[in-house]
Amino acid sequence: MKIGLYFGTFNPIHIGHMIIANHMVEYTDLDEVWFVVTPHNPFKKKSTLLSDYHRYQMVLEATEDYLKLKPSDIEFGLPQPNYTINTLTYLYEKYPKNEFNLIMGEDNLQSFHKWKNYKTILQNHNLYVYPRVFRNKDKSIFQNHPKVHLIDAPIVEISSTFIRESIRKQKNIRALMPYKVWKYLDEMNFYK
Repeated sequence: MKIGLYFGTFNPIHIGHMIIANHMVEYTDLDEVWFVVTPHNPFKKKSTLLSDYHRYQMVLEATEDYLKLKPSDIEFGLPQPNYTINTLTYLYEKYPKNEFNLIMGEDNLQSFHKWKNYKTILQNHNLYVYPRVFRNKDKSIFQNHPKVHLIDAPIVEISSTFIRESIRKQKNIRALMPYKVWKYLDEMNFYK
C-alpha cells in the first residue's frame, strides 16, 4: 500500500489540513494519508502545544468519516525531538510491505536541505509537495528531482496559529474546522 505521511503538530487540525490530505488521496496515486501527530517539532516551541492526547483526539475526530485518512500517534513512543528520518525508519521496520511517502508544503521543500539525513529521505521516499503562498519563493534545488512530485492542490491559507489567536479574541471560527473538532475544542475550552 502507498501511504502519504502528513506530519504536523495539528494544534489544532483544521479544514486546510483536511482539504490537502483529501486532495492527495483522491488525485494522486496514494492509497491512504496518515496524519502523523508530532509531539515536538524541532522547529517549534513546545510550550504552545496542547497535550499529545488532545491533538491526536482532534485528528481522530476529524478523520473519523474518511476511509482513506487515518490518525497516527506513531511518534509518541519515539525519542524527542522527533526527526522524520527516525520515524520513517521505524515505520519501514514495522510495516515493511507499505511504501511511505512524505506530504509537505512548498515552503518546507525550500528548507528540506536542513532536515536531518535529507539525502537518505530523498533516496528512499517520494515527496508530494502542495503549493503554498510564502515570501521567498525562489526555485527549490529539489524542484526537478525525480522523487519530488509537485501536486496541483488547492492553496488553502488557514493556519492553526490564526485559529488559536481568533479563539483567544472570541471570534467565531467554526467554519474553519471540521465540526467535531470545533465541538471538542469548545467543550474543552482550549485556546481561550
